[in-house]
Amino acid sequence: MFPIFCPAFSDCSAGFGLVAHQHARQGKPMLSIDSAKDFYELTQIKITNPTTGLLMIGGGVPKNFAQDIVVAADILGVEASMHKYAIQITVADARDGALSGSTLKEASSWGKVDLTYEQMVYSEATLALPLSQAYSFHKKAFEARSGKRFARTLEPVTA
Repeated sequence: MFPIFCPAFSDCSAGFGLVAHQHARQGKPMLSIDSAKDFYELTQIKITNPTTGLLMIGGGVPKNFAQDIVVAADILGVEASMHKYAIQITVADARDGALSGSTLKEASSWGKVDLTYEQMVYSEATLALPLSQAYSFHKKAFEARSGKRFARTLEPVTA
């Protein structure tokens, strides 16, 4: 089982529901979202698993969140390797300088993504993702792989 991280969860319609929930439950147990804890936990997963890859659909905050764990590890005093593999499916391009359109080459300049196995896919995600997944499935490369259990810890990993 893999954890699910939602870095910009409050910045959507669900955020309004959380505000209403917090207001209605004043003084009672309530649901709470802790994005700093999410960021710390994801950073710990990166530290414990040196070889990582990213499949980014779109961009913006989730893209930056996943890439920044390499930088966060460095801030914690742990030298973590860049993400070895990276695929980004996006319709955004780099011409306006927005986060969603920043390339994996730009992420490499920050030490986040290794460019050896990276691929920018300029396409609408509901088209490109099913096609790429179907291609991968029909190649059956997964049959030759043995399973890997990724280390997951909330215990601090230090240098």
